[in-house]
Amino acid sequence: MILSAKYELMRKNFRNFAETEFTTEIQERLDREGGFDEALFKKMADCGFCGIKIPVEYGGQGGDSLAYVLMNEEFSRVMPVGAIYANTPNSLGSGPLLECGNEEQKQRILPDVAAGRKHIVFALTEPGAGSDAGGTLTTADADGDDFILNGRKCFISGAPMADYAVVYAKTNRAMRGSKGISMFILDMKLPGVSVGKSEMKMGINGYPTSDISMENVRVNKKDLLGPLDKGFIVALNTLNGGRLGVAAQALGIAQGCLEEAVRYSKERKQFGKPICANQAISFMLAEMATEIEATRSLVYTTAMEKDQGAADSFVKCAMSKYYATEMANKVAYQAIQIFGGYGYIKDYKVERLYRDARVMTLYEGTTQVQQMVISGALLK
Repeated sequence: MILSAKYELMRKNFRNFAETEFTTEIQERLDREGGFDEALFKKMADCGFCGIKIPVEYGGQGGDSLAYVLMNEEFSRVMPVGAIYANTPNSLGSGPLLECGNEEQKQRILPDVAAGRKHIVFALTEPGAGSDAGGTLTTADADGDDFILNGRKCFISGAPMADYAVVYAKTNRAMRGSKGISMFILDMKLPGVSVGKSEMKMGINGYPTSDISMENVRVNKKDLLGPLDKGFIVALNTLNGGRLGVAAQALGIAQGCLEEAVRYSKERKQFGKPICANQAISFMLAEMATEIEATRSLVYTTAMEKDQGAADSFVKCAMSKYYATEMANKVAYQAIQIFGGYGYIKDYKVERLYRDARVMTLYEGTTQVQQMVISGALLK
């Protein structure tokens, strides 16, 4: 796909930042030690990346879905966890506010999020309610001017440093399944809110993930986000955009793996010649490149159709995440194979990319959930 000069300039800016600021030292330190690099996050915020999709009137850049996709792709090409630093405030974090927040809520929270002064996270998943949000056990009971929240959320990316969390809780227990769920803007400093220890993860190290527990937490009714009892539909709409972002992350990971594999195959010699001279290797590279390019067309087209209001964009977002994330895992596997034993060693970037790729088929809806969405649309 040929991009306009405007988007090519965006891509160039995203790539230049990633290649300059996502240094090998930072990548290796975050992967080894975890934690969160506030200095790097501040640089990203200062460049406007944390508000790329947030409207200008709320302090953002007012970019569209294609700009968002390009950012995620270029950042993930160099350092996947770096993409998540900028992705969260533009996607799951701010998504519910942009979807149905009132003006007071938007003005109070979004400018700080876009500027990187505050962190906001998305808290839907529970120990017994991941893909099945109907199993939500967190409750919110009205009490005067407040709601009293009780429950536990798990696998919440960014929870340890969050200032706000968009929390989903059951407000009408008489309604079954995903009905009767409402959204709340939770101030993480409120009494009764606690955060669990950071999880030890296979990959995407450097962006902490933990539980959020709520014990008799009083949330003022002004922080009810959207209509009462109808929060789950907003969650689905938010996840559509998030899935597109994950697809772009997977695309970037695959591109990074391909570039590493091409470089290595030219340098590594066996039997007196570079291994890329062997048809088995060159054909693997050809397959990797073709699948990446096919995925890029799908993801970019979906981004543009989503902004144009295409009725089936939610299906295309599911297709993009399904295809891109499975493709990225396959390409990462092939890259390791080309590296041979060296690909299994942490000194080589493909080892980390391989681990980072694995979560792509899991978070923001597993591959099987995407297949449910796609088949459900086909068979309705």
